[in-house]
Amino acid sequence: MEKNRIKIEIDGKDLECLEGQTVLEVAIENGIYIPNLCYHSDLKPKASCRLCIVEIKNRKGYFTSCSTIVEDGMSIRSKGDDISKLRKTNLELIFSQHQEKCHDCIKSNNCTLLKLADKYNVDINRFSDRKSDFKEINFGPSIYFDPSKCIDCKNCVEACSKQNVGFLEVKEIGDFYQISPSEKINRDCVYCGQCVVHCPTGALQEVDSIELVESMMANKNKTVLFQIAPAVRTSIGEEFDMGYGTIATEKIAAGIRKMGIKNVFDVSAAADIVTMEESEELIGRISNGGILPMFTSCCPAWVKYLEFYHPELIPNLTSVRSPQVLFGGLTKTFWAEKKGIDPKNIFVVSVMPCTAKKYEIIRKENLVNGLNPVDAVLTTHELACLFKKHGIDLRDIEGENMTPLFGDATGAGVIYGSSGGVTESALRTAVHKLTGKNPESIEFSPFRGLEESKEATVVINGISLKVAVVNGLSNAEKLIQILKENPGIYHYIEVMACPGGCIGGGGQPLPTNSTVRKLRSQGLYNIDKDKKKRFAHESDLVKEVYDQFLNNEESKHKVCHTTYNKKEKENKYE
Repeated sequence: MEKNRIKIEIDGKDLECLEGQTVLEVAIENGIYIPNLCYHSDLKPKASCRLCIVEIKNRKGYFTSCSTIVEDGMSIRSKGDDISKLRKTNLELIFSQHQEKCHDCIKSNNCTLLKLADKYNVDINRFSDRKSDFKEINFGPSIYFDPSKCIDCKNCVEACSKQNVGFLEVKEIGDFYQISPSEKINRDCVYCGQCVVHCPTGALQEVDSIELVESMMANKNKTVLFQIAPAVRTSIGEEFDMGYGTIATEKIAAGIRKMGIKNVFDVSAAADIVTMEESEELIGRISNGGILPMFTSCCPAWVKYLEFYHPELIPNLTSVRSPQVLFGGLTKTFWAEKKGIDPKNIFVVSVMPCTAKKYEIIRKENLVNGLNPVDAVLTTHELACLFKKHGIDLRDIEGENMTPLFGDATGAGVIYGSSGGVTESALRTAVHKLTGKNPESIEFSPFRGLEESKEATVVINGISLKVAVVNGLSNAEKLIQILKENPGIYHYIEVMACPGGCIGGGGQPLPTNSTVRKLRSQGLYNIDKDKKKRFAHESDLVKEVYDQFLNNEESKHKVCHTTYNKKEKENKYE
């Protein structure tokens, strides 16, 4: 039902808006700045920081604009000495529960707290830090939590709950409430990093891998190479004020080479091989009465969620490895042999939009000849930090091509970074395998867009495939419940843990919201559209690898496929 339009006034400016909007939402839409910290468009208003207070004509007191619903004729004041004084006091109280550790903070280059402190001339040390003795915690190898920086806005708790994980909770400890990991045996972190994306103070961020990578870069006995995930290329530019959705593929390659690394590969090329194997497995399951629906396995947070919360559905996961792990395996077998390098001396660095990828690389199920295919993961944010540390500004450098051997990726590999991209890529090649022809329409529009859930029936050579695509683990959970009622309703299901897919991952630049995700996604589809080759099976790399290496089941199984196992609680804290 369409909402009515109403008229309000903010700071003397007449505005039209929709019924049901909040004052802050209307202000943001119209370019009116009202300070805020705990507000995030993905989440329910918390009204906990109280920095967005406003005065409403003919009402007593002050109101948080993030939680105040507009009414027709409402007159609002967001500025004034009285309001500034209250905001300053609120900021001083916030700093009393936020210990300043700016030197290594994820938000150090774009800290709202520090900007507001400067704007309102706040003495950030007016009150003593009551959390100075709080202990830092790592959630597995992926997420670092510093409670001494937490302002108890509870954004992370809601983000975790929205993922249907519920690992983060509010606990009463002494005289205060504190954000803490759950001690419940049936609750565990899946490392998706949505808590990181929605934390306004840097209390949550990725476990830092920069020091490890730099030590390997300085090691003369190691051949260090980087592989870049699809979603990184349309997001890293944000860290250098290049605009949302800016395509920076060649600049990334040039930046890494400026740090002395010769080989910079494109993970999208490995995604093309994943497409080949996954489409083959899907066709095989359908033809031979295999377990259906088949779930994608590219997202390690989704895989961990299934292994921990729904181990009975593990057989539904495709056995195909994710692109980063498959690439690492190829590097330490096929590429190492071609270059005459001992695989033990190769150090593979993945640049990922994802915190869960740090967990994926230590899974024992992914070992190849006793080695981890990937040795370290840098998030998009970490690579940006590494560039800045080395004085590299992506705005100022000329782009360079990725290293040729693994750089010949198709458009089908690039769109893996957005929700629906894996499905579209697989279907493009499945059509060719079943009909001998490429589909007349390359773009499978029903699976595009950032809606939380999409589904359609695709008919290929007389075979009707019912396909579903979801992003966000709560939406995956809804689909699982549907499957329990009707197991045969779908043939193929793509799941990405993060909103919008990898473009909304926990390792992406901040802020990340629906508008930003849309622009990042569009950038990937623009790359696909401009590619000369848009089908995985047409990739020269795919043909070379299958002809020279993946030409027997042993090699395929070792490098391209994996297993999954029921997981017990890994994150336990006393």
